[in-house]
Amino acid sequence: MKFSDKFGQSGANILMDLDEAKNRLEKKGREVINLSIGTPDFPPDDFVMNEVSKGFLDPENYKYGMTESPELAQAVINWYKRRYGVSLEAENITAVNGSQEGIAHIAFPLINSGDTVLVPDPCYQIFGFGPTLVNADIQYMPLLKENNYLIDFDAIPEGVAKRAKLMIVSYPNNPTTAQADKDFYVRLVAFAKKYDIIVIHDNAYSELIYDGGEGISFLQTEGAMDIGIEFNSLSKSYNLTGLRLSFALGNADIIKHFRAFRSQIDYGICKGIQNAAIAALNGSQDILVRNRTEYKKRRDFLYEGLNRIGWKVPLSDATMFTWYPIPEKYGKDDEKFTFDLLEMAGVVCVPGSSFGEHGRGYVRMALVRPCEVLEKAIENIAACGILD
Repeated sequence: MKFSDKFGQSGANILMDLDEAKNRLEKKGREVINLSIGTPDFPPDDFVMNEVSKGFLDPENYKYGMTESPELAQAVINWYKRRYGVSLEAENITAVNGSQEGIAHIAFPLINSGDTVLVPDPCYQIFGFGPTLVNADIQYMPLLKENNYLIDFDAIPEGVAKRAKLMIVSYPNNPTTAQADKDFYVRLVAFAKKYDIIVIHDNAYSELIYDGGEGISFLQTEGAMDIGIEFNSLSKSYNLTGLRLSFALGNADIIKHFRAFRSQIDYGICKGIQNAAIAALNGSQDILVRNRTEYKKRRDFLYEGLNRIGWKVPLSDATMFTWYPIPEKYGKDDEKFTFDLLEMAGVVCVPGSSFGEHGRGYVRMALVRPCEVLEKAIENIAACGILD
């Protein structure tokens, strides 16, 4: 039996490997604290769950969704206007089955085989994997600590910039937790216009910024709508990860071509799920404050606890993640540290190198367990000897 030369030998996502290792330990009776995958442990609002329940009692909602309902489009339009001051029309919006699915497919209608795509390093894995599906030439943009993990446009070689057709950007950033200010987006738009590059901005975490920061939409920037789109998801903001509902928003021509492409591979978002999105976007927004408050509490608790036991880590800026340098004795071997941490302390995190070469020497932890569980994780790490 023969498989694809390109993808037939693809390894599983690192989260699957970690989950298998976790399951093996649990079968031996070990308690494992999973801080790897970024799925909220908070429930959705009751009124959203009620809308889902009610929606799935209607047999009409089991038919193909095909496209966004006018009510859903208007809910998105209203939310973007309230939240960011950005004016959208229905032609600027299309729903996708989660940002991961959207980013996996966005390159298909936009670039040709061999075209250059600029991708940050480290990055959420789909940013690089998606464009490889269309045989793109991936050129990585290092995100360095000394630059506060912001893209350094001046460091992109002139020849690479001239060849580039597409650029993927994401702030607040997963995995580094960095955030970008308005000046960064002004420079991003200027760079993209100078070299005629389409910008894809992933904006999954704008509601999870701490210490007085402000979540920004790329589309707030003058000229952004001329050259790009962004993805914005209900998953992390409204605790709806399993419903897989996100939106691509921005340039009408890009949205038109993306919508046409997706019509060949998908029949739209389930109407019952659309009802949940409408309820979440139109209803009380208190959940955004509750989530942010609790994640900040967990961030501070983990930071203080790990530093107390001798693992010197920084305070993360944003998102539902932390980005920590591994203990010095491991050098840059973050994979060994990750699997040692799992075996010795029963704590699961993600090695930074799985997000790219410039993530080597770091681990990402998700703030998806309450403080009492994080305290147990801290105790296990202190007791197991991994920091000695």
